[in-house]
Amino acid sequence: MRSVRLPGVTLSLRSRRPARAGLPPALYVHGLGGSSQNWSQLMVRLDGVVDSEAVDLPGFGDSPPPDDGDYSVTGHARAVIRYLDAAGRGPVHLFGNSLGGAVATRVSAVRPDLVRTLTLVSPALPELRVQRTAVPTALLGVPGVAALFTRLTKEWTAEQRVSGVMALCYGDPARVSPEAFRYAVEELERRQQLPYFWDAMARSARGVVNAYTLGGQHGLWRQAERVLAPTLLIYGGRDQLVGYRMAQKAARSFRDSRLLSLPDAGHVAMMEYPDVVAGAFRELLTQAGSAASADAVVPVGSVDSGEAAGGDVTATSTGS
Repeated sequence: MRSVRLPGVTLSLRSRRPARAGLPPALYVHGLGGSSQNWSQLMVRLDGVVDSEAVDLPGFGDSPPPDDGDYSVTGHARAVIRYLDAAGRGPVHLFGNSLGGAVATRVSAVRPDLVRTLTLVSPALPELRVQRTAVPTALLGVPGVAALFTRLTKEWTAEQRVSGVMALCYGDPARVSPEAFRYAVEELERRQQLPYFWDAMARSARGVVNAYTLGGQHGLWRQAERVLAPTLLIYGGRDQLVGYRMAQKAARSFRDSRLLSLPDAGHVAMMEYPDVVAGAFRELLTQAGSAASADAVVPVGSVDSGEAAGGDVTATSTGS
């Protein structure tokens, strides 16, 4: 881990030593309540493909809160842009999950010069009918609810909290190894001691809700239409936070997109099926290279549980 001080924000970044010199840079952006650790398995599987670096958004992981207290999607996107500008790493292969997917979409739309390809895993893009299972998370953004939830659940152990989160985020929580579960418990215990823990969660949740209500050129769907980078979209059929039904709308909105559907995955496919996600990203690179001078067709992939377990992708193509 290393820490980078930028105007108005300090960011912690996790990186892997590149397999060789000259690999193109990649940056990974986590979701609400997550951290750069969420991308560790995928980063390992992309050794030799990209020079990987994952960021802790302000107020999450090891990054302190932003100086101005801005946890909006725009505020998080601004922090990512400031880092990429300061580091001179762009254009990067940009990855985003959930909240990080909304952030990455905004970065790609307003600063296309910084993004080489875009990979979104269950991106938090506006839905007309939010799933019932996602409502409690959205309610965290209502003033006072986070404090109320803290009081109501003060007797919960860290193990109980982590089990609840994993049941919500994974298609099959049994895929979580005992080691990963223990680490998540230890990390939650550490994070809960931070004075800004619930504030960062609540304000970021509010930021997602507010982003859903924005219209015009600042609306996330309008910005998705402006993204120029070849885009890989990954949706899980058992996702309880982002509607699986939004996959086709996303495929239509991003002008140069490829859609991978994982029927058995939940909200964090890069953690549940890292081999499949890595394979799909490699395919994106191949397709993006071969189609650089042509209009893109939207290949729609679907992986059943057997294929996902083995890491094999079988894709069928349809015209957009």
